Amino acid sequence: MKDAHGYQLTGCNSQALTLLERGLTQLRCFRNDPLASVDAALEASPELVMGHVLRAWLYLMSCEGRALPEVGAGLERARVLPHNDREARHLQAIAQLMDGQLLLAARSLEDLSIEYPHDLLALQVGHQLDFLTGDARMLRDRIARVFPAWSAEVPGYHALLGMYAFGLEECGDYRLAERLGRQAVALEPADAWAQHAVAHVLEMQNRREEGIAWMRGNQAWQQDNMLAVHNWWHLALYHLELGDTASVLELFDTAIDGHHPQIALELVDGSALLWRLQLRGVDVQERWQSLAARWEPLADEGHYAFNDLHACMAFAGAGRDDLLERVRQAQAGALRRDDDNAWMTRTIGAPAIDALLAFTAGRYDRCVELLRSIRNRAHGFGGSHAQRDLLDQTLLVAARHGSQASLATALERERQLLGGQRSVH
Repeated sequence: MKDAHGYQLTGCNSQALTLLERGLTQLRCFRNDPLASVDAALEASPELVMGHVLRAWLYLMSCEGRALPEVGAGLERARVLPHNDREARHLQAIAQLMDGQLLLAARSLEDLSIEYPHDLLALQVGHQLDFLTGDARMLRDRIARVFPAWSAEVPGYHALLGMYAFGLEECGDYRLAERLGRQAVALEPADAWAQHAVAHVLEMQNRREEGIAWMRGNQAWQQDNMLAVHNWWHLALYHLELGDTASVLELFDTAIDGHHPQIALELVDGSALLWRLQLRGVDVQERWQSLAARWEPLADEGHYAFNDLHACMAFAGAGRDDLLERVRQAQAGALRRDDDNAWMTRTIGAPAIDALLAFTAGRYDRCVELLRSIRNRAHGFGGSHAQRDLLDQTLLVAARHGSQASLATALERERQLLGGQRSVH
């Protein structure tokens, strides 16, 4: 039995196929509950290898260490089942990511996509790995390599357009990124990743009012969507840059944090927004307390340096020295491993945490020293340009508060020339 793109599925029956395709379609838009769909597919056919594959990728894309036992159990079940070459390549990449080899897993999926260009799951997961490792070029080029093999008649074409749009944006091709992102959303209004790609373009070009209109004008991404909190965060950034603090706090208290998120992907957005507000002198102390309490279960992971940094923002803001120490201990353990996160932590994550803690303690010159040493390579621990801009904003404010007024002026000039980006007030 074959999937919607013509690829053979081992261990599949008609009921499992319908449920698997539903899960894959949901994942393309980050909507509804693809995990429930794939669980139902595996109940219909426990031998469905691509069901085990999709389930593993859904857990791994959470970027949380606590997901690993569930993935490991599923991987062992899938490995003993008959499987074809494409499925074997997926299983290999899953095992590599389980071992913390993000770059190697991304490369394996890259090779898979070259041989099977219509495997949208491989493209989507590979694209996410490029994001997690801050590889802007591969965010674009992974999709560019298969683009000629696609057309509007191929199922999921909107998702390909949305991914290519985001990769183009991260590489600075804003014009084409915006065109393709808008085309993707026109084809599928619920495509939250394409919506998000255009939001990035408008953010990088400082088109605040257009950004607000873009985000508020399409309601399809706003509910029952795994990317909804992040897209609400983008909307909040536009309001923040307009000086509309009241709207930012309302968005934080409702759409971004009102449901008290527990997962790292959403907690990151809460930390990033509160830190930006704090840089502008807004009192968010009570909000830090609540956010830190929800970060606490992840304090001991040392799984992904980007998460650790955002957890420490909340712990520092809440004055939770005990939780900061737990992150330090977890990172010490991470540094003893031979994986990509060890490099991320040593090179960028740990110095970035030191810088933010120095800022919190009023040691602004120390903060400047640390951030200047990592700002040009900070992409290496993942995230987007818009997310990592938090480090540049912190550097500017620290220089302004410390004894480096000339540097602060230079940094402000730099920002003004880069797409018309604002200073940080």
